[in-house]
Amino acid sequence: MQPQRIVVKLGTSTLTDGTLSLKRPRLLSLVQQVAGLHAAGHDVIMVSSGAQAAGREALGFPQLDKSMPVKQMLSAVGQSRLMQLYADLFAIFDCTVAQVLLTRDDLSHRTRYLNARDTLQMLLSARIIPIINENDTVATPENRVGDNDNLSALVASALEADLLVILTDQEGLYTADPRTHADATLITTVPQIDAQVFALAGGAGSKVGTGGMVTKLQAAQIATRSGVTCVIARGSLPDVLPRLVAGEPLGTRFLPTVSALESRKRWLLTDRPQGKLIVDDGAARALRTRDGASLLPVGIVAVQGTFKRGATVSIATRDGHDLAHGLSNYDSDALALILGKRSAQIADVLGYSYGDEAVHRNNLVLLA
Repeated sequence: MQPQRIVVKLGTSTLTDGTLSLKRPRLLSLVQQVAGLHAAGHDVIMVSSGAQAAGREALGFPQLDKSMPVKQMLSAVGQSRLMQLYADLFAIFDCTVAQVLLTRDDLSHRTRYLNARDTLQMLLSARIIPIINENDTVATPENRVGDNDNLSALVASALEADLLVILTDQEGLYTADPRTHADATLITTVPQIDAQVFALAGGAGSKVGTGGMVTKLQAAQIATRSGVTCVIARGSLPDVLPRLVAGEPLGTRFLPTVSALESRKRWLLTDRPQGKLIVDDGAARALRTRDGASLLPVGIVAVQGTFKRGATVSIATRDGHDLAHGLSNYDSDALALILGKRSAQIADVLGYSYGDEAVHRNNLVLLA
């Protein structure tokens, strides 16, 4: 089996088995499954709820209101305990984990988005398992993603994952609410998420979680529109993760509506360039004729416009012919300093480096 990049979202109801406490045997089972996938060569990213549940447990389950300050207090108490539990369990399987706390601003502000993505990519390249949660202790209503279902989909999109698995206390998406309709049947495959699919979703189904089937469908829609397959399945199924990765038909599988490459290209073609890079004949020829060629600083002869790192830029020849659109690895001021320079000189000139490429081939689409 080819290694895959897999985002696994663990809901509070899965981690607590529907109770008020984190269930250590359940966590151990899930950790063992993730560790097995990791050992098999897959990249695995976890998006885990449970901080508030861990906080309530640590405080002796006090009767508290549901205000934002109370939730933030519980998260502050519980997050470190949750991560320590994960670290101890993963250590059994010789796996190293890292905590990553995110807010919506980290995924919508372009520079912060790139920094978060770069950090996650570096963790994966070092064979470290990232464990992500929303940064509830500092998040405000304005900058919260709001639930880890949608956060997991945004992470899967940013990292161009192959598969997003959302584990919950439900089997998947049914034709009706199975708790009230005895004739409800599981929908095994959804080719496209539309209004009729959303109409099948009810409200929140758990007393301890923050998201119901609606947020899971929202997450699946984000993922599939980004070229990522999404599966919603019951977290208590034995060996659910390796079985899903192997292609076993568990839960509800949502099929991507585009490929990851098509999704990125479509966005690059429609996003308005904020600047222009003029390239020499050699760079133009390499982009046109060499499959998968990146644009290096040595091939740039001029930088037009003012833009930040991660901005969409146009790449053009000396005579003004637009060759491509791409995402710049450097801002316009930095590119002006390193244009014409070899990649090995970038760190010497700037004092830092975001990589050898001005525009990486994965973030570049040819116009003609």
